[in-house]
Amino acid sequence: MFADRIAAAEQLVSALAQYKGQNPLILGIPRGAVPMACVIADRLEGDVDVVLVRKLRAPGSPEFAIGAVDESGWTHLDAGAGAAGANQAYIAAEKAAQLNTIAARRKLYTAQRASIDPAGRVVIVVDDGLATGATMIAALHALRARKPRRLICAVPVAPAQTIERVRPCCDEIVCLETPQTFYAVGQFYRDFRQVNDDEVVALLSARSGG
Repeated sequence: MFADRIAAAEQLVSALAQYKGQNPLILGIPRGAVPMACVIADRLEGDVDVVLVRKLRAPGSPEFAIGAVDESGWTHLDAGAGAAGANQAYIAAEKAAQLNTIAARRKLYTAQRASIDPAGRVVIVVDDGLATGATMIAALHALRARKPRRLICAVPVAPAQTIERVRPCCDEIVCLETPQTFYAVGQFYRDFRQVNDDEVVALLSARSGG
């Protein structure tokens, strides 16, 4: 059980300490992981930015991911998407809706600057936890195409089977806890309040001189 996202980020800092001094690029998956990414970047003396991906929601169960889409439109679908009731027409509509959200967030979050180029960098992708791993897989896929020197997934908690699903997509996974009983990421935090867009904008602006 983590007190909150900041406490979890501090524990990840210890696990990632070898990258201090290597000018790492810490990328948070909005919105919850952005405060975490800022803490890790501060401690490791690196840069911070966001990687924009969105889960594809199951029909009738918006909290359940059947896959994810990245900013380029590349889509990862879980094996059980069809069994969850997602046909091709549903997936196309859901993908379009999430790409619209991604475009709006890009405009909002980095309106005054370009995103930081990960090419040749040690890149650490942070989320507050993984359930199916779909959004992390999409994020890692998007970043691998941009040629980082080393690509790392860093999360406080995830099921062991999800870790194995994500592992081929990166060079290293740092995961603090892999509990046997896993219902949702929020069960492992005492304080798991939502992070809003204003907080994300403020955090990114403060680190870009905005």
